[in-house]
Amino acid sequence: MDFNAEDANIFESALSDDSSRSRVYIETYGCQMNVNDSEVVASILIASGYAITSNLNDADVILINTCSIRENAETRVFGRIDLFGQVKKSKPSVLVGVLGCMAERLKDQLLEGKKVVDLVVGPDAYRELPVLLRAAENGQKGINVLLSREETYADISPVRLDKNGVSAFVSIMRGCNNMCSYCVVPYTRGAERSRDPHTIVGEVQELVNSGYREVTLLGQNVNSYHWEEQKGLVKHKISFSDLLEMVALVDPRLRVRFSTSHPKDLTNEVLYTMAMYENICNHIHLPVQSGSTRILHLMNRRYTREDYLDRIDAIRSIIPDCSISTDIITGFCTETELDHDMTLSLMREVGFDFAYMFKYSERPNTKAARQLADDVPEDVKTRRLTEIIELQGKLSEQSKKNDVGKRFEVLIEGESKKSKDEFFGRTSQNKVVVFPKENHKIGEFVFVEVTDCTPATLIGHIVEE
Repeated sequence: MDFNAEDANIFESALSDDSSRSRVYIETYGCQMNVNDSEVVASILIASGYAITSNLNDADVILINTCSIRENAETRVFGRIDLFGQVKKSKPSVLVGVLGCMAERLKDQLLEGKKVVDLVVGPDAYRELPVLLRAAENGQKGINVLLSREETYADISPVRLDKNGVSAFVSIMRGCNNMCSYCVVPYTRGAERSRDPHTIVGEVQELVNSGYREVTLLGQNVNSYHWEEQKGLVKHKISFSDLLEMVALVDPRLRVRFSTSHPKDLTNEVLYTMAMYENICNHIHLPVQSGSTRILHLMNRRYTREDYLDRIDAIRSIIPDCSISTDIITGFCTETELDHDMTLSLMREVGFDFAYMFKYSERPNTKAARQLADDVPEDVKTRRLTEIIELQGKLSEQSKKNDVGKRFEVLIEGESKKSKDEFFGRTSQNKVVVFPKENHKIGEFVFVEVTDCTPATLIGHIVEE
């Protein structure tokens, strides 16, 4: 997944004004998978008689959905738990629960070290939340962090809590089998298991019927999605490219996105499916992590620099106007200046449209933590990250400048933060555009001519098709 969304996403349900229900405040950290998990949690709790509130001071239950991908994410969550402890001092009946990846990884520390925490629930145990909350109300510490080989929450329709009403996340699989040496996800979310495609299509159809105009299919590695079903005497296999087509066919005016792709599994079949359907957006998030084959081997990424560039060439050939974003980790174990320079050169060669860039953060119990020394000094990591960020800034700015003078179909997602007279939306290539509202509404598709840009945003005006 792309891990740019560490800022909390705070959601509110339409049922929050029902004073007869216990009110639950949910705060979410991490990637889009965590956002979708919070929507599943909200659905489970509302069905069990709870209401969701965005007002911390009104809450009877405080839940924080957590991420363990980097150390600073966990540090921020511990800070929030300390704040919730202050809330609990003034309102002792409030229950505090930790959900998600940190819950699985740090269950003992959370329950014993943070006395404020009443329940700890891992990502495969959300169905147990109502039972665990009732136990916590009676003074028992609630805990369930068992990982599952089957749980996909396929039968639960997530409550869309972002109030956007335009775009939604749809989880197609859970867990990960890749075992990258730096990553905790296989340990906190378990092994890969794909969701029944018919439930996915059904959820997408529900969203279309509710007026949504865009869905993003989510998985730690969407390209490894697979499903087998018996049709008579024959086993029918459904791949990710098949699923992508099934979702695209739900409605030709529904935009379809997906994240995240793994370079070793991004097939030409997926690219041809994208090229075949206009409503599948022309953007691929393809994490590279490093431009050095030696470092990629230590990371257990299972592709080389040349393999990655081959996938880039395929994208450029099959979908010429496709934008490409990536993840980059700098300062991984034993990384030399030559390895770092190879990452910079790969960035220049690909010309990423945008990127999420991080310093390596050793995560306990991963293969890297067990077998490799975190031996790149912190000041070197910081300097290398700065160089990567500066280069990507130039690449991103050039990418925006290349769009000046072009026209794009844009889905209006909301009001601009800087002006009430302007909307913002995204192109198929996932680039943000700001433009005057005129007489249009959120959720409409409009054609926008780009007239200018900042390093982060396209600027334009609505034109006739």
